[in-house]
Amino acid sequence: MGTVRTFPAVQLICAVCYQDEAVRNDAVDQLLQLYGPCSHTSTILLFDHTRYYQKEMGTPLYKYLLAFDRFIDPMDIVAIKLATNAIENQSAVDGNRRVNLDPGYLEAAKFILATTKNFSHRIYLGRGIFGDVQLYWRDGAFQANPWTYPDYLEESTRAFLTRLRHKYVERGS
Repeated sequence: MGTVRTFPAVQLICAVCYQDEAVRNDAVDQLLQLYGPCSHTSTILLFDHTRYYQKEMGTPLYKYLLAFDRFIDPMDIVAIKLATNAIENQSAVDGNRRVNLDPGYLEAAKFILATTKNFSHRIYLGRGIFGDVQLYWRDGAFQANPWTYPDYLEESTRAFLTRLRHKYVERGS
């Protein structure tokens, strides 16, 4: 039998996908009010890996990651995903989102995103939210799963997450 232990705090990260910078700025301001300052931001990339959001949000779309100074209990990701959904809905026009916010967290072994969509590889966390392991750490690098979203396969995105992971491990979490 294993021993039950308290899990260390994890780093809160949020992906921000948008077309309009003013809408993005408003959403990010709300995130900063809720979760505090960001320690790091990734490079803003053209988000052209899928057409999933184009009809709703238009084109061109851009995406980047925010890493918050605040570390969280992993169970908090459920409430955070519900809050980011509310921010998306506030900026929606005629039911169409103008910003997509995907919160997740980073810990030594993996990078997880929160989602409202169930699938065979996702674990139910509660309140309609699922956890999705996008990347896992093995052999000194982040590895992809068969379902990993293409934008998380980008070298610059994995390099950004790798730098954060090194800081996380140095922190002693």
